[in-house]
Amino acid sequence: MSDLFASGALPTQEYDAHSIEVLEGLEPVRRRPGMYIGGIDERALHHLAAEVLDNSMDEAVAGFATRIEMTLEAGNRLTISDNGRGIPIDPHPKYPGKSALEVILTMLHSGGKFSNKAYATSGGLHGVGVSVVNALSSSTVVEVARNKELYRQSFSRGEPVSKLELIGPTQNRRGTTTSFVPDTEIFGSDAAFKPARLYRLARSKAYLFAGVEIRWRCDPGLISDDTPAEAVFQFPGGLADHLKEQIGERNCATAEFFTGQQDFPNAQGRVEWAVAWPLWSEGGSSYYCNTIPTPDGGTHEQGIRAALTRGIRAFAELNGHKKAKDIQADDIVTGAEIKLSVFIREPQFQSQTKDRLTSPDAARLVETAIRDHFDHFLADNMERGRALLAFVLDRMDERLRRRAEREIKRKTATSPRKLRLPGKLTDCANDDPSGTELFIVEGDSAGGSAKQARNRKTQAILPIRGKILNVASASADKIRGNQEIADLALALGCGTGDRCDPDALRYERIVIMTDADVDGAHIATLLMTFFFREMPELVRRGCLYLAQPPLYRLSAGGTVAYAKDDAHRGELEAALFKNKKVDVSRFKGLGEMNPQQLRETTMDPKTRSMIRITLPEEYQEQHKVRDLVERLMGRNPEHRFAFIQSHAAEVDEESIDA
Repeated sequence: MSDLFASGALPTQEYDAHSIEVLEGLEPVRRRPGMYIGGIDERALHHLAAEVLDNSMDEAVAGFATRIEMTLEAGNRLTISDNGRGIPIDPHPKYPGKSALEVILTMLHSGGKFSNKAYATSGGLHGVGVSVVNALSSSTVVEVARNKELYRQSFSRGEPVSKLELIGPTQNRRGTTTSFVPDTEIFGSDAAFKPARLYRLARSKAYLFAGVEIRWRCDPGLISDDTPAEAVFQFPGGLADHLKEQIGERNCATAEFFTGQQDFPNAQGRVEWAVAWPLWSEGGSSYYCNTIPTPDGGTHEQGIRAALTRGIRAFAELNGHKKAKDIQADDIVTGAEIKLSVFIREPQFQSQTKDRLTSPDAARLVETAIRDHFDHFLADNMERGRALLAFVLDRMDERLRRRAEREIKRKTATSPRKLRLPGKLTDCANDDPSGTELFIVEGDSAGGSAKQARNRKTQAILPIRGKILNVASASADKIRGNQEIADLALALGCGTGDRCDPDALRYERIVIMTDADVDGAHIATLLMTFFFREMPELVRRGCLYLAQPPLYRLSAGGTVAYAKDDAHRGELEAALFKNKKVDVSRFKGLGEMNPQQLRETTMDPKTRSMIRITLPEEYQEQHKVRDLVERLMGRNPEHRFAFIQSHAAEVDEESIDA
């Protein structure tokens, strides 16, 4: 969070050659793990497992391994082995004193996947995967069986703790075994692999390559749900088997799924796909490149979207439907459940975590490969094709109907002759709610600054006066008669209470932007109470956000940073401004920030930080949330007093002193 408020150049005082650090070996990984695995949370922890498993999958896809084993043991130790070629153990020509294995484990950007000599296609590209795992593990042990001999080397936090040892002959073993324990100094003392998550990871990898068998084992003492302690995964049908399991007993627009696989021309790779159109969607879609999950999609997703869209349009024209030209990708893709896996050479990803594929050629290759198959799928069985076309046209009609309703309601709301908006609302220019935001700010001063800082096309500003009515303790008549609430409801345009229609909301996002002090927090609480009580569906849909403006501006020399609270200020003074005389300015309110500062820290989507207001998982039943809100915000003060007494021991005394 602090990076979002820090800005400016590095300190200029005493800035010379001695100020330039050179991080060697794997030290950059331990200093900034987020650059390599996307953070230090549970997702990042399990990314370590994926990195090692991906190396074994690359061996299988290349045709050198047929079996992979994943074992989770007590002590959070994960072991992944394969029967592939095994990491080379001979001395590296560039580093004669080190084996190739040690180079791969201890040096970034080392590996056999930079060219096509060792692997035609692979998930590993940058030569950082297993070395990052080694750097972020307190214990790593690698065993390699090559030429009927077994070798072993141990590491800790990226450094070798033993030489490469020849253990002895092994007649019936080959491949690589990597065993590691994630470092609690990086991930925290409570960090632990989740058996269910690893189980799903192993199973999903087996679906992606029919020629591999993946064996799963886990210490039964680590399992707290219905995850099996042992399992063997092998799916000859590949993605088609995966989709069939996901769809289950649900009815689909077509009884047969659209499945297939196709090699790309000139040995550029291949693609496999499976698509179903269930009458109600649950499982979602999954996209992969070289067995790597790409949850954010990318160019391969664009390719299949284009193939399906153009194919269904052509089929509609063939059947004489005048609406064919109006069909869009969302009409055939949204609600569909798609499994898409591509294998291409030298893929390009958006980041080291490979969440999105950006290879430009992938879209063209995938579209060309799938389009002919989809045309045949539709035309080979005309009844099947017409059934899918009817399904798509129904979705298109629904999309157009909803868009027309939104446009009519928005035009009505913005027309002075039909509905007068609150006079203090400064509306945005865009008519389409998509991408628009309403900022609710406290006071005219903050509103004036926000109006100058906003993006006029997409951001609207509604100032409110002081603390709005507490709807949890007010009567219905008092709520209806409150001018601030009436103005807010009028600006949103979706109604309140039983008449609330979320689809009529005039903005995509509602942002509560109050001062970073106690009064601001109270106003934000009152507004959140209003939305939960009067417009709960907006909260459930994730339309409500809480802005995070800074409380302090810190400067020293040429460096400027913003701190969101006292704790953050202390962190910046101890790190960024260490041993510097710091000039600290405290913002008494948003109105004291100039428009440039407000835009940079709080309103610009590129640099701001916001909190989405949602219902916690444990409160999925709204009556539980309603009870909590009633205790904290309702008419009975005894309930609030009891809550404070029961939770007083949890408050940090240092934060009170601060």
